[in-house]
Amino acid sequence: MKYKRILLKLSGESLMGGQQYGISEQMLTMYCEEIKKVHQKGVQIAIVIGGGNIYRGLSGSAKGMDRVQGDYMGMLATMINSLALQGELERQGVSTKLLGGLTIEPFCESFSRKKAIENLQANKVVIIGGGTGNPFFTTDTASTLRAIEIKADVILKGTRVDGVYTADPEKYPEATKYEKLSFDEALSKKLKVMDLTAFALCQENNLPIYVFDMNKEGNLQKVVEGESIGTLVS
Repeated sequence: MKYKRILLKLSGESLMGGQQYGISEQMLTMYCEEIKKVHQKGVQIAIVIGGGNIYRGLSGSAKGMDRVQGDYMGMLATMINSLALQGELERQGVSTKLLGGLTIEPFCESFSRKKAIENLQANKVVIIGGGTGNPFFTTDTASTLRAIEIKADVILKGTRVDGVYTADPEKYPEATKYEKLSFDEALSKKLKVMDLTAFALCQENNLPIYVFDMNKEGNLQKVVEGESIGTLVS
């Protein structure tokens, strides 16, 4: 295995599947099956998932809602997705621990680096909900912060696109894919790998980001084994 300890970043929207809103049971099952396969290989896995399939703080504030209030609603949306992941992983026989930037009794303890690492070493998948627990920070930033804290080898950013392209491949079919990029190249070319706060944290802490298509069966395992199927930013 190329990576021994990973932080898997998933978007909330990816859980919608073909729906307009909410959680597709089919997508949830598929994602958890992929995670289970990699977990069975002995890889330590932490997961951060967004909440955009349920609520986005930014879109709320664009419509006149208080930004702080909207961001807390977004954090609760990530908790719903985290609970869904936990429930399905446990149903498939994978032991988990849910920690959060927000403490919500009785199902979620507050995140600490020590707790997260202890659970990873005890062969549990650690799901981290609630973002950073602070408004104005995205789940991109939360995933980067948690990856640095737990000393992950890499952030694996699972998307519906198979890497980073010169332009949006869904809009521009002629766009070409990068196999490797430096942080400086990604910044100078204004490629949206993650938001700027998250990206700066990765660069400062020399934490690589691997962008790949999570919706294709077997891809997560291929990435962990070192197969080049996406884009490495380092």
